[in-house]
Amino acid sequence: MKRFEIISDISDIQAIATGSRVRIREYLNETYGRGRWRKMKGFATIRYRDGTIEEVEIHWYEAHGIGRKDLKIKRSPW
Repeated sequence: MKRFEIISDISDIQAIATGSRVRIREYLNETYGRGRWRKMKGFATIRYRDGTIEEVEIHWYEAHGIGRKDLKIKRSPW
């Protein structure tokens, strides 16, 4: 079960790493399939399982045709 749900659009999206700079690229290729993986970050409003709502910074990996994978909450900016 998911620990959180994204309830808004992700804003201020930026690429942190692309290509060989994505450290876990081999894991991503083996788990989800080969792709041009990018590590991304952005800000969104989320709801935790207990109902708490918070604006946070989220990091994830994505590749064209595969989508967003392994979303992580990195920090709350406030």
